Amino acid sequence: MDWNYYDTFITVAADCPSETGMKPLDKKNGKTKPGIEFELLADKPYGNTQEELLYIVHIRHKNIPEEELAERGDQIRDEFFMKPKPCLRASMLPKKYGWGIHFDAKGKIAIVPMESPEYRRFVEGAYGNVKLLAAMRNKKK
Repeated sequence: MDWNYYDTFITVAADCPSETGMKPLDKKNGKTKPGIEFELLADKPYGNTQEELLYIVHIRHKNIPEEELAERGDQIRDEFFMKPKPCLRASMLPKKYGWGIHFDAKGKIAIVPMESPEYRRFVEGAYGNVKLLAAMRNKKK
């Protein structure tokens, strides 16, 4: 099963509380899932697909040791993808922290701050072949 988007831009949620792209805060006991997503996407734009990102975030969030990954990596991956996962439309990056998410033709991801000219160009359709999807709302109507 292909978990990736291609030539797609996820806009911030209609009820996003942020007015700019913000870095997610860490918790006292470590990084949050949105913090890990942000770190990976900010450090390496267009470096991962959604599928790769979801898996790496899972490994880091659960603190799975390298030794265990070396021994059971394929099994851990298979178990992770057995259950349906929410896509990045449900991520806190576009829902709460003000980041648009662009998937290129290869499904690789970059984040775009909502206040940027590039974000505006995506929303206005300047990149004609890019499909627009809204992030999921924070609250039901």
